[in-house]
Amino acid sequence: MDLDAKICYCFHVTRRKLVNFVRRHKPRVVSQLSECGGAGTGCGWCIPFIKQIYQQECGGLAADELENLTPEEYERLRAQYVRAGKGKPPPGATPLPEKTE
Repeated sequence: MDLDAKICYCFHVTRRKLVNFVRRHKPRVVSQLSECGGAGTGCGWCIPFIKQIYQQECGGLAADELENLTPEEYERLRAQYVRAGKGKPPPGATPLPEKTE
């Protein structure tokens, strides 16, 4: 996924915002990335991906799962996560895509 892809659909936070936040603020722990527009504090879907961004920026990790997902796949997987009852987006979150089966 490119830098302008949305990572947190609940609070509309892009990968670029998270990467820049890590580079500028140098958070000591991954949970401090929630200070970047509330990322990770909504339905919870993006938390593993926020951790990947943090590890990639702080530890120089190579390609991660985010690199292998298209924005459409990412959005579809988030919708499955929410529909399975694993998280509840707050009001104002990006709506789930139409269910296709």
